Formats: sequence, structure tokens, C-alpha cells
Amino acid sequence: MTEALSYDVHGSGPGLVLIHGPGGFASTTWGSMVEQLAAYSTVVLPDLPGSGDSTRAGEPLEVATLADQIVATAHAAGLSEFVIGGVSTGAAIAIAVAARWPARVHGVISICGYAYPRATLRLNLEIWRAMLDSQDGVTRSRFLTSLLFAEPYLAALPPDAVNQLVKQLAGLAAPGTTEQVDFALAVDVRPDLAAVRAPALVVVPPVDRFVAPEHAAEIANGITEARLVEVPGGHASFFEDPQPTLDAMITFLRELP
Repeated sequence: MTEALSYDVHGSGPGLVLIHGPGGFASTTWGSMVEQLAAYSTVVLPDLPGSGDSTRAGEPLEVATLADQIVATAHAAGLSEFVIGGVSTGAAIAIAVAARWPARVHGVISICGYAYPRATLRLNLEIWRAMLDSQDGVTRSRFLTSLLFAEPYLAALPPDAVNQLVKQLAGLAAPGTTEQVDFALAVDVRPDLAAVRAPALVVVPPVDRFVAPEHAAEIANGITEARLVEVPGGHASFFEDPQPTLDAMITFLRELP
């Protein structure tokens, strides 16, 4: 039987399972949004292998295995049916869950997501992966800061605040980041898009420099019942201003049968 990942639960109501991206943790990724979402849903936040208390993978991560682990985690948290959501690579895992477990999933949310890494994203991930080998955490954090946050957001901050943001990111890398970035480079759920039968919300910031908006368009075009919603900001749009993403998610959750 597939083992559950470590997870936190917040709120009550219909199930909502949210998957973080590579190098992160569930609590820091979704923390700014949990309180409002928990007013409508039982929010389950699993940590991917190598993040939080989830055991670090001893072999390459596989999307089918991760999808089954997410479902096992939802079951362990008491959810038989749920909406599945993810940010960045977490969105690809969410798509795989919806395709593999259609009876369990009655909604899909992709935030800054992708089905497979197109050329620019692949280059970004390859640079990140090389920096992980170099052990230069500060340079790696500067690189990620420049990609994650929108130019207007960074430009409005004083230099000291930008430096503090870089330091914070440098201290947030999960132990399993290497395996998670390798997975992000290898994942391809394009064949799963047409198998998703649940309604989908695809959230895209049009100035995302990490995962280009073309990725969101591909997801929205590939899922039969998908709605594409633009929000301001960059890849870290819901850190810069979580409310537009929250509004889109809450509207989507309210409109589901």
C-alpha cells in the first residue's frame, strides 16, 4: 500500500489538497492563504519527499508514485473526495492525480503551473540544478529571487529589503531540493491533460519569468473544462499579493457542484 506523506490539516468542509513546488515546504508555500481557504474547506498540505517531515527519496521521483502518495495522504487526512491544487511543479502532480483518480477529484487548480518544461523553463531549472551542486546558496538565492518576483515588486523595495528577501530564500531550501528539481526537469503530464474530467482553474501571472504564461495556456487548452484567470505579479504572485489568487480560488470552489 502506498504510504502517505507528512501533512498538516486546517479548517473543515469539502476537501482541498494543495501541493507545493520544488525546494519548498507546504507551510511556507501556502501559509499566507490557509486561513481564508480553511473557512471554506478542509485544507490538507502535504510535504513532498525531502520537505518537512516527509522522508527524502532514495531514488528518482516518479509522477505516478507521487500522485498515489498524494491520494494516500488525502485518505489519511479523512478525505475520500477533494479538489486538488498545486503551484509550479505541484500543478503537474495535481494534473496527474486528477487523471489517475477521477472518482476522487472534483476540481483541479493550477497556479503558475506547467505540464512539461518548455525551453526557457528547462534552462532556468538546469541553472538552478547546477547551482545546487555548487553549494553557493547566496548566488542561488539571488538567481531565484530575480525569477520568482515581478520586476515592479522588487523595484518598489529598498535595497536592504531585497537583500533580506535573498537571505530568507537562502535559508528555506528543503533537504530534498536536488531530487525535486530533477523531477521538475523530467516531469511530463501532457498525456494526462485530456484525461482530466473535473473542472479546472488555471491561474497565471502574465509577467512570470520562471514559468512562462505559455505553460498555463497549454494546460487550459488541454483540459476540457478549464478556466484561465490572470492575476498580477510574477511567479511568486501570491506572496506579493495573495488576494487576487485567493479570490479566484474561492470563486472556483464556491461554483463547484
